[in-house]
Amino acid sequence: MNWSVALQLGRVSNLPTVWTNVLAGVALAGGSAGDTRVPWIALAVSLCYVAGMYLNDAFDHEFDARHRTERPIPSGQVSVRTVFAAGFGMLAAGVALLAWLGLGVERGTGWPPLAAGIALAVAIVLYDLHHKANPASPVLMGLCRALVYVVAACVVTARPPPAVYAGALLLLSYLIGLTYVARQEHLGRVANLWPLLFLALPLGWGARAALQGGFVAALWVLFAAWVLYALSFLKRRRPGDVPRAVGHLLAGICLWDALVLADAGQPAVAGAALGLFALTLLLQRVVAPT
Repeated sequence: MNWSVALQLGRVSNLPTVWTNVLAGVALAGGSAGDTRVPWIALAVSLCYVAGMYLNDAFDHEFDARHRTERPIPSGQVSVRTVFAAGFGMLAAGVALLAWLGLGVERGTGWPPLAAGIALAVAIVLYDLHHKANPASPVLMGLCRALVYVVAACVVTARPPPAVYAGALLLLSYLIGLTYVARQEHLGRVANLWPLLFLALPLGWGARAALQGGFVAALWVLFAAWVLYALSFLKRRRPGDVPRAVGHLLAGICLWDALVLADAGQPAVAGAALGLFALTLLLQRVVAPT
């Protein structure tokens, strides 16, 4: 398997959105982006994310052989056995790294990082195993992202505060709307738009946060405008518009995290999240954000 195939399988253009999830989870737990454990959290969660993307292709290889023949497995660029081995290997490595962060380092918080990591791994496998024609699949995918907040928080504190779980629920709601669009990507159209109402919950929370004005308000305007811009592609219904909407909504995760970070009193880190948003858009030009 060459690097081009490996990057395509891993949908690495979306990795910056995972890193902003980690920063937001740490901030909501009262931690600092300067904590030396943060890069290790980002690495662990990145391994889990890429593993999930690999396993997605591995479990979907028969579907892709009928509907997405350009994907690496049906096109013969890599074997399904290799992808399964790489996926489960990275997932195990990610969970092991979280176990080390909780139990093997100074200031470790004990078992919570491992428990949260196992929960994340289970959610990833359950989603990949059964997401086609599964009405609950958007919830499972959203749970995978929401658990990143919890994983990051558990590394910096053994008992994450309620703000972590509130933020995770809002991220879950955003991902439910996003995933409903993404699961119909191969159709080139969206049959029903009502699940996109789930996007209204984080937008509403952001409107409340924006009442404090300043940088938070500016970020909410940017986030809301970007979501509406992404959804505008669904209204046009032209070829390729659904994938465009998916890619833009995925990049919007960084903007959401920037808003959360600014509301948590960390404007400098929110600025870094904006930089990662720009990086996501740049990487999406190289690796399709499916």
